[in-house]
Amino acid sequence: MRAAVVTSFGGPEAVQVVETAVPEPGAGQIRIKVAAAALNPVDAGVRQGVFGGAGERIGLGWDVAGTVDATGAGAAWTVGEEVVALHYGTVKPLGTHAEYVVVDADAVAKAPAGADAVHAATLALNALTAAQALDLLEVTPGQSLLVTGAAGAVGGYALQLAAHRGITATALAREADEELVRSLGAARLAGAGEGGFDAVLDAAVLGEAALERVRDGGAYLGVIPHAEPASVRGVRTGAVEVAADGRRLAELSRLAEEGVLTLRVAETFALDDAQKAHARLAEGGVRGRLVLVP
Repeated sequence: MRAAVVTSFGGPEAVQVVETAVPEPGAGQIRIKVAAAALNPVDAGVRQGVFGGAGERIGLGWDVAGTVDATGAGAAWTVGEEVVALHYGTVKPLGTHAEYVVVDADAVAKAPAGADAVHAATLALNALTAAQALDLLEVTPGQSLLVTGAAGAVGGYALQLAAHRGITATALAREADEELVRSLGAARLAGAGEGGFDAVLDAAVLGEAALERVRDGGAYLGVIPHAEPASVRGVRTGAVEVAADGRRLAELSRLAEEGVLTLRVAETFALDDAQKAHARLAEGGVRGRLVLVP
């Protein structure tokens, strides 16, 4: 099969599409025939060597949508089922940017009914990150939430999940994105320098600039583990590290079916054009996810 990997770190040109053996599922695992797989900023980080792994072949891709192709012992899935999954791991020999991928069965959920594979492939990583982040912030109805990077994938899902939970969310985004973030559930755009929020989800990785907008004793959460700013004024600081969770992913898939979550695709690329997809991601300004299609 073909798979996108890096064997040395660098820019988009470091991405190679190679021929490699089709992986076999072990006990408690399934193999998915990949129909589509999203490209995320974490993939650029892996490509650049942010997470280490020098000298190894590292597979790219965390999100996947496709069909169950084979099952290992004890994996309660049926060949032919349409699924989505999160393939967690920064340094792994194969990722989801491939024709087949093996994942743990408990990281899998049924794909959202009515969504094509390209759109379904945008769900797992970003929606799980947003949901788990809101859990960690412990924000409740009646409290104020600021979401930075609100027009992005994690930020957009966070706005929609907050609205679904009855939480009033304010968006920090460009004025040009106001209509978009309001459509995703933001009550309004944050004013310049506005602060006093009970909680901030810093999806834009602004760091201390976002922390300043939290009230004394509030909560700040970043999206890069171990990179959050130090606590000040009694503000609880931390970062979400996404965890594969098939049960939670199934809930998010149902919310996508119901229209609570919007699956946003910016552009699709053939797997063989993985370098071009990475180059487009590096340009920035993407609204929705870039998706690779084998």
